[in-house]
Amino acid sequence: MENKFHGNLTVSSAPHLVGPISTQRIMAIVLIALIPAFISGIIQFGYRAALLTIVCVAACVLFEYLMNKILKKTQTVGDLSAVVTGVLLAFNLPAGLPYWIAIVGSFAAIVVVKQLFGGIGQNLVNPAVTARIFMFIAFATEMTTWPTARGAHLDAVTSATPLGELAKGGADAVTASNWDLFIGNVGGCIGEVSALALLIGGVILLVTGVISWHIPVTFLATVAVCGFIWGGLDGAIFHLCAGGVMLGAFFCATDYVTSPTLPLGKIIFGIGCGLFTMLIRLFASYPEGVSFAILLMNILTPYIDRLCESRMYPMPKKAKGGDESEK
Repeated sequence: MENKFHGNLTVSSAPHLVGPISTQRIMAIVLIALIPAFISGIIQFGYRAALLTIVCVAACVLFEYLMNKILKKTQTVGDLSAVVTGVLLAFNLPAGLPYWIAIVGSFAAIVVVKQLFGGIGQNLVNPAVTARIFMFIAFATEMTTWPTARGAHLDAVTSATPLGELAKGGADAVTASNWDLFIGNVGGCIGEVSALALLIGGVILLVTGVISWHIPVTFLATVAVCGFIWGGLDGAIFHLCAGGVMLGAFFCATDYVTSPTLPLGKIIFGIGCGLFTMLIRLFASYPEGVSFAILLMNILTPYIDRLCESRMYPMPKKAKGGDESEK
């Protein structure tokens, strides 16, 4: 039979989009969903939160542009992925961080984690999450100096985060209420402090279909169950609202490139993120485990995909007598 198909076959990296929606539009929706957390960060930490975010975005876009020029690749600045990386990186930083350290982190995210592995769709791990871990290791003091939130009404320039208080003195040492954690009247990173703002953003992503429910729901459910076992209902609410769980569950763990593709894989991924987060929070020396959990599950993603694909598309068993076509 004559093959009448004369189209061109295009082989490209993820994300693979079918339909009118584009990478640029997806990133634009993500940026819109991040606006409530951005506003909350400015309210709690002042103009410094806005300036640090602008610095991270500008640095990420510049490094993306320069790397594409140097490597003679198609310019990808217009797809807004570098802008999203810059915002997410800034949201994982304390508002008082020196600008030059933020630029170093932006370099690590775009040049090292993203572009040196081939650019968008080729990176093995989430650029913003990995850059935050690098910065925490390289600049530990600056990355753990937390400006006091305006709504906390404390007579201090810096303060400990609720997770830091928990790690040092247990549940009795935590001074913030769960309500403070929910609305963001606590110290912490720019985009992590308000669970309410992040929930609004997460709902936007779910309603618009940018992300599916599998990873955020299983991530949050696992954290809630472990928190309930640890400290009852108050413990579950505390761990859901404290630190970077909401930001990680909706905006970082759901990255198309570094998370599994099949629904079962996404569920396994979300449960793994939640378990590792709580194991680090409750038993490790570092009070927060979201970034490390997501990075570890990013590394395991190819194996999760392979497991789920083998279950969905099992290889047929060869008959003992051999293939009938061979007889």
